[in-house]
This record gives sequence, C-alpha cells and structure tokens, in this order.
Amino acid sequence: MKQAIVLRTDLQMSTGKLAVQACHASVAAVLRAGVDALKHWEIDGQTKITLGVNSLAELENLKRQCEAMRIVHAMISDAGRTELAAGTVTALAVGPAEDKAVDRITGSIPLLK
Repeated sequence: MKQAIVLRTDLQMSTGKLAVQACHASVAAVLRAGVDALKHWEIDGQTKITLGVNSLAELENLKRQCEAMRIVHAMISDAGRTELAAGTVTALAVGPAEDKAVDRITGSIPLLK
C-alpha cells in the first residue's frame, strides 16, 4: 500500500507552499479511504512518494484515471490566502491503495525535485 502525491511544478510554488499542498492532498485522500485500506497502509508504514507534473491538464488526466479505476484520490484547489489565486488546482493524492494500482496511474511521472 502506498500514496502518491502529485504536485504541479508549473506554478513555481515555494518549498513551504509545496509542502502544505502535499499535506492537504494526503489528508484529504486519507479521509476518503476505507478503514481496511487505512489499516493496511498503516501496517505498511504509510508509504508516500511525491511526484511532479508540468500542467493542470496532466493532473486532470491522472484524476480521470483514478476515477476510472475507482482509486481513492483527492484533488486540491488553493484557498488563495498566500501565493496563488483562489481556486488554483495545485495537487492530487492517489491512494492510499495497492502499490500496483498507484503505479499504474503514476508510474511514469518523475519524482518531485
């Protein structure tokens, strides 16, 4: 079990902003996950990876794949209090779900650097 957190790099968010958006996405997806999935994920060490995409279109495509595969996910839009305009989509959490399912959706996306 793992969770992939995909962040938009085209927005040039500060390091702190990236961290906060990743946290929002992770928590939102966890709150949507089933009890059994959460138990397995916790036993597996709550594995998380952060990945980066260059556009909103890429993030939306990943969201559609999650929906088609019925994988827990959460897309995050910023509240607009600091660096970004309200409603700017910043991140998508995929899972927690089985490793193979998460990899099927996010396996070709590079790690966030």
